[in-house]
Amino acid sequence: MIKKYYNFLQFLLFFVFLTSVSTKIYSQCAGNDATLTVCDYPNPANNSINLFSLLGGATPGGTWSDDGESGGLDPATGILNVHVITSSGFYNYTYTIDGIAGCADNSSTVTLILGGYTGKPAQAIICSSYETYNLFTPFDGSYLSPLFNGKWHNDTTNTDINGSIIDVKKLSGLYYFTYTMEAVGTCPAPNPATISIKVVRAPESGKANDPLKVCSDALPNFTNYDLFNMVTGADADGAWRDVNLRPTGELTFVGDHIIDLEKIYNRFGEGDYYFNYSVPSTDRVCSSAETRIRIRIERKLDFTGAKVTVNTDICETAIATATYSVRIEKGPAVIPNGNYYIEFNVSGPNGGSEKVTANLTNGVFLFPIKSDYFKQVGDFTVTILNIYSVNSERACVNTPNLSDVLYVYPLPDLSGAKIAETTTCQNSSPAIVISDAINIADGIYDLRYNISGANNANAQNIRVTFTGGNAKFQIPSFLTSQSGNAVITITNITSLISQCSNTANIKGDIIINPLPNIANLKIQINDYCFGDPVTASISGLGSLTDVTLSYVLSGKNTSAVQTIGLSPTNGNATFIIPSGLLINTGSTTATITNLMNNNTTCNVNVTGVADPFSLNPIPAPPITNDQSFCKSDGATIANLVPHGAQYKWYNSAAMTTPLADTYILQSENYYVTVTTLNCTSDPIMISVTINDIPAPELNSNGANFCGLNNPTIADLSINTNVPSTVVWYDAANNGNLLSSTTRLIEQGRYYGFDFSDTTNCLSNESLEVTVSLTDCDEVPNDFFIPDGFSPNGDGVNDTFVIPNIEFLYPNFTLEIFNRYGNGMYKGFINKPGWDGTNYETNGVASGVAPNGVYFYILNFNKDNKKPKQGRLYLNR
Repeated sequence: MIKKYYNFLQFLLFFVFLTSVSTKIYSQCAGNDATLTVCDYPNPANNSINLFSLLGGATPGGTWSDDGESGGLDPATGILNVHVITSSGFYNYTYTIDGIAGCADNSSTVTLILGGYTGKPAQAIICSSYETYNLFTPFDGSYLSPLFNGKWHNDTTNTDINGSIIDVKKLSGLYYFTYTMEAVGTCPAPNPATISIKVVRAPESGKANDPLKVCSDALPNFTNYDLFNMVTGADADGAWRDVNLRPTGELTFVGDHIIDLEKIYNRFGEGDYYFNYSVPSTDRVCSSAETRIRIRIERKLDFTGAKVTVNTDICETAIATATYSVRIEKGPAVIPNGNYYIEFNVSGPNGGSEKVTANLTNGVFLFPIKSDYFKQVGDFTVTILNIYSVNSERACVNTPNLSDVLYVYPLPDLSGAKIAETTTCQNSSPAIVISDAINIADGIYDLRYNISGANNANAQNIRVTFTGGNAKFQIPSFLTSQSGNAVITITNITSLISQCSNTANIKGDIIINPLPNIANLKIQINDYCFGDPVTASISGLGSLTDVTLSYVLSGKNTSAVQTIGLSPTNGNATFIIPSGLLINTGSTTATITNLMNNNTTCNVNVTGVADPFSLNPIPAPPITNDQSFCKSDGATIANLVPHGAQYKWYNSAAMTTPLADTYILQSENYYVTVTTLNCTSDPIMISVTINDIPAPELNSNGANFCGLNNPTIADLSINTNVPSTVVWYDAANNGNLLSSTTRLIEQGRYYGFDFSDTTNCLSNESLEVTVSLTDCDEVPNDFFIPDGFSPNGDGVNDTFVIPNIEFLYPNFTLEIFNRYGNGMYKGFINKPGWDGTNYETNGVASGVAPNGVYFYILNFNKDNKKPKQGRLYLNR
């Protein structure tokens, strides 16, 4: 019910505001064409007009189309929103229905006549910074906007305005503008609408000039740079502001506009630096103006020490397939890795300039270069003109001053060249001469050649230098090891510089003469005395008949190489070494160094053929003096000075027979010579004296002593006729010298010799003395027989001994018994003490005697002294 009421109300309002509607019947199916006039544009009813209801009995189910594309029609429902339309005028909307039989016409059109509307005007205050302003802006927003197809007039300047957009950037003050629209159909022209606009002048921070781009090498010119150079048309009452993430510190006070770009670069390096110029507004309707300027500082790339290499030189045969690249190695200066543009130029008939992008990695650029530049033999210079980062704004011109030459080399050509015939000797290195090589450029080349004939070798290499088509080289001696005829053939030539190779086929003859045969060559020279002619004998010369021999002397006599011509017979020859070469005695070696066959001039160096010989000097007579010896020493020829195998001694001036070394010297004259290297000196005579003194004599009873007095050698010497000069030994021959403090021993045998201080000789004969220590006349008061001992091994009183009994009673005997009368021990001078062990009758110890009392019988056996009996105590 509500919906039906709403539809009725719509229909009623439609007719209330409808000025006039006319209807004409065209068909039964699509209804009738109709005209709709709307003069009151802002009426709310105009936002939803049902066009279908205007058709007068049209069949539903058709479709609507907005023929003028006014934008206000919903084609699905046929509802028209006039408020969406922005201009007054005439608009057609067509309803079409298809598929119904009997319809004479299947479409109908509703024509809209829309009158003008100038809106609800208002006032506006704007800033000139808007630059352009739409006059439709200052209308009351609570009403519909004016339709846009009217005309504007500037009442202040009395000028018509084309469109609705005005330029306010140069305006300042209050302006009035009137908007008018014409009548449409039966709709009259609406009332004009006048608006007022106050334009406030905006502050001017100026227009930023193009960014300043400065290269680091030009920075000394920008140490006092005025930032106002970077803006145009700016008000003077603004202020500059440093807006960099890391402030440069160059603007130090309000109003400062001078900066030092060199200082900025030194502190922060290359990059973009921004500064804003701000001008405040005098009216709140305008914002403060701000202009940003940009300064770009770029570091000049330093390519000092850099190197460019164009790879790779080729031979002309590789032109069709060769590829090329350029390698640039930076110098010691730091250049960051990254992408760069490289501009370069290539010389030559197909040359040109080019710019490529290349990446710098670890100090090296590497990029390809077109092969079209290098299509013929020649030298091509690639010059690097400029290098800069792809991010560079070209503030700097980086001219590296780098270039390299790429060579496309021709093939070396030996066509027409010749090799001259050469004659040489076996094992020599003959020179090979090439001429008429007119196609070979001057330079160094590697040749490959073969040898055939008497000697054979393939693929031999040699490096030669060609000048004016000529070259010379030597082949190694092993290629002439066999005598006879040979042929050299050059098969290939390669340029050292270009490494371009080409085949060749030029030949030359080589005649090889044999060398002298030295397999059996010998030199022999005997030893000679100085001054005698020295003859050298040469053998092993074979069939040679005319030779030149070279030799040198070394050792005591030296010489430069000596040559002598010889005419061998049956392979042998001799010559005398000039005496002027033999000026020193000693060992000299003659060494053959070369032998030349004079008939062929072929010679061979000789090694290992030498012979040493001696030039022996006549020795000077030996230096010696008269000599004396002790007879007791038994001196022989061997004791004479000098002595040795080279010396010969004689006892007569005739020197018939040399004396043997064992010849006993006598007091007489002797003659000595020295023989060195078979040369004997003149003799020298000396006199030899043999010295001797008598043996000592012993005084009467001089060999007897009492051992209680501890006699020594000194006591024995006193008992001779030469007590101050006698010396004693323990043997007649080769004995040991005894000191004067040596204690004499019973029955000791001593040998005394007299000594002469004058001749330092001992007597040849000696005095033999056997000493007795028993010549003791009185028994001392302290003589006693111990009454016990303690054989416990402590080193004290371990043996039962009667002190000094061997001196007082040398023939004593001692018997010891146990308490049972059993014999325990029998002693005498050579067995003077009992150690406390049992002895059988045969004298062999049979056990340890126990502690206790034992009994002894001592027989003195002197001066009829009676035996003595007593007891002793054994305590371990």
